[in-house]
Amino acid sequence: MLVSAATILAVIVLALLVLSRAVRILREYERGVVFTLGRYTGTKGPGFFLLVPVVQQMVRVDLRVVVEEVPTQDVISRDNVSVKVNAVIYYRVVDAERAVIQVTNFTMATSQLAQTTLRWVLGKHELDQMLAERDKLNADIQDVLDKQTEGWGIKVSNVEIKRIDLDESMVRAIARQAEAERTRRAKIINAEGEQQAAQKLVEAARILAPTPQAMQLRYLATLFDIAGERSSTIVFPFPIDLLQAWASGSPAKPG
Repeated sequence: MLVSAATILAVIVLALLVLSRAVRILREYERGVVFTLGRYTGTKGPGFFLLVPVVQQMVRVDLRVVVEEVPTQDVISRDNVSVKVNAVIYYRVVDAERAVIQVTNFTMATSQLAQTTLRWVLGKHELDQMLAERDKLNADIQDVLDKQTEGWGIKVSNVEIKRIDLDESMVRAIARQAEAERTRRAKIINAEGEQQAAQKLVEAARILAPTPQAMQLRYLATLFDIAGERSSTIVFPFPIDLLQAWASGSPAKPG
């Protein structure tokens, strides 16, 4: 009787063990790639299903978006400037079968491919393009990665360049260049203002020249404006013909 009870208990334990190895439950974002005697026989999930112990094995695959940080890479731009760049890539598995069968470790493979692609794409551009056209560079890297990982069942949805670090000497050179550019623009704006002012003066002179009285009034207005400046003493020449005009009580004749 005791032997019989022990046997029944052993059978129950064995049955539970087999059942635990046979039962599989996959979440909504998971898929199971099933192999029967080493051959691919289908993809299961999500939900509940059974496997034949020993005969069938399953590889669990997560379909959620993976955020992978690309380590800092040394990149030499097309104009021979050395920079350090790091980025973040967003990808997910869209075909669990290919992700398991076509590549040993799709996470490692995608990460390594992202590093080499980052250096290759950025190396084709000059430093100014790296700093000013980051959105375009992100799109270029994403497009290259997506095409190369398609055979692995991987979809690269986005790439974001996080930082582009320059050497201190290059930072100072860029600062000097920016300062020189600002100085150049200021000089151009000042020259354009002088040109416009000269054109207006020429037009005013043409209007005042036919009327000597207007020229005299303008001269007096200028004297009045200068007299208001008390910070310094200004010697302003007084025209003789204007003095003669006052003495004679008649307008001065242009000389």
